[in-house]
Amino acid sequence: MVQCSDALVWELVKNNSSFMKKVNGRTSRSGSIRFSVEKGNVKNISSYKYSGFNSKTVDVAATADNRAALSAKSSKASTQPSKGQPVTPLNKSFRKVEKTITSQVADNYYRPDLKSEALARYSAIYRGNRVAKSVKKGVPVKKGRS
Repeated sequence: MVQCSDALVWELVKNNSSFMKKVNGRTSRSGSIRFSVEKGNVKNISSYKYSGFNSKTVDVAATADNRAALSAKSSKASTQPSKGQPVTPLNKSFRKVEKTITSQVADNYYRPDLKSEALARYSAIYRGNRVAKSVKKGVPVKKGRS
């Protein structure tokens, strides 16, 4: 495979990608919003900063057993894609996981700009998993007049 810069890859795929989801705005002013569902995109926004095509990406994802996993792209990603994103399971207490995410993302100068996004993503996954495990009850659906 030919090596090329991350910026060039982004310029080629930013308008046409199989991972892109376009959502129309609710009003005529807001326009459409472009989301991206690619692996490595921590905020699911279609922009170069959050793109999974960068050489350094961070992703927090939910697993099948109602837990979470942190993956960060390593230097092997360009030559060995299957080994390029090692996965760190996040199955400790909330405080310990917060410390793990901070140490992996910001403290070792990997992508300190994505620290708050990764923590926000884990927080949302943690809340959803608590409801899925029946530790906490979900918000009841509002019923209209009957």
